[in-house]
Amino acid sequence: MFWEKKTKIRKHIIFYGRVQGVGFRYYAVQKANQLGLTGWVKNLYDGSVEMEVEGEEPLIDELIIFLQNRTYVWIENMDAKSIPLEHDNGFYER
Repeated sequence: MFWEKKTKIRKHIIFYGRVQGVGFRYYAVQKANQLGLTGWVKNLYDGSVEMEVEGEEPLIDELIIFLQNRTYVWIENMDAKSIPLEHDNGFYER
């Protein structure tokens, strides 16, 4: 029997568009914790939202798709890069 090794990654993402004042951080925290992802999310002064998220890549993709499909959220662009793992506990708002 073959066992697939689960590989964790960590991404730093900045979301641009209509991402403040629309529940983006709230939805991110709820869904990330439901998916077992760790990290944080916070608003930036320029109207964008910054996130660091750690977990299996398909689950991170699922989080992003979930956020894109929220009623009032409109993600115009994302800057994402891989960063070293931090092994933090939980996902929270900064």
